Formats: sequence, structure tokens, C-alpha cells
Amino acid sequence: MAIAVGQTAPDFTLKSQYDKEVKLSDFKGKKNVVLMFYPLDWSPTCTQEHVCFVNDMKKFDTLDAEVLGVSVDSAWSHKAYAEKMGIKYSLLADFQPRGAVADKYGVFLPDKGITGRAIVIVNKDGRVAWVKNYDIPVVPDVAEVASALQQVKAAGA
Repeated sequence: MAIAVGQTAPDFTLKSQYDKEVKLSDFKGKKNVVLMFYPLDWSPTCTQEHVCFVNDMKKFDTLDAEVLGVSVDSAWSHKAYAEKMGIKYSLLADFQPRGAVADKYGVFLPDKGITGRAIVIVNKDGRVAWVKNYDIPVVPDVAEVASALQQVKAAGA
């Protein structure tokens, strides 16, 4: 079942490409979080999506947001991918059990064994403030995400 705006965002702890554990609740009261669920490292559409986010990171920094990429790839795949792509934000390995976090957010595709493409904004209170699901071959509009984040920031200010 898909997550809905207003719900408490399910907490999780996942390992990043930096071999560090990242816990969603650590951002509570500090930053809004943009959870970027994507199918796989190295795929063409995901690569385009990450290029857009990397190019617009200053915008997300000014909006007081932490961007976290989440897919079923291993932390080692994330490390190689982040180095190749120049990604500085955390890429989280929803690897074992496969897709468990994506499943909590209603975006895991068990028949394909991958994460669907979705953006979830979690506000500083730990609640889902915005969510949008995308078809696998669609690159999310970073400007739309930034605009939604601006509204979330304004509501929490």
C-alpha cells in the first residue's frame, strides 16, 4: 500500500556508499528529507535522474533538505556509482532484506525485484509532506520536487 501525505514516515536505518548507517529519524527536527526511490544504479533513466539532482544540489541545500537515494543495489554498487557520477548525497542500500524499506513506502515491485521510481518528501516533524510516483522510464522533474520542497519549508518555518 502506498504511503500518503500526513502519515508518519516509516523509520529506517540503511547503509550508505560511505559505509555509514543512515537513520531517517536522525533528521527529525533538523532537516526536511527528500527520499529518491529509484530502480537501479547504472540504468539510463536513473543516471539521468541523478545527473539532474547532482546539478541542482545547491537548490536543495538552500531549501534545508537532505537528499537520500534509495534502491535495492548494494552499498558497494552505490560507492562505484556515486564515484562515477559525482554524487555526494547518500545512496542507501535497501539490499537485505531486498526492498524492505521501499516496501514500507509502497514502492517496491516484488515481481521485478526492484524499487519503483518515486519521490517522498519527509518534513522535519517526520511526516510525509509530499509524494509522487513515476513510471519507471520517466525522469522526475527536479524543479517540481524543489517547488514542493519550498512549500514544505514555508509550512514548517
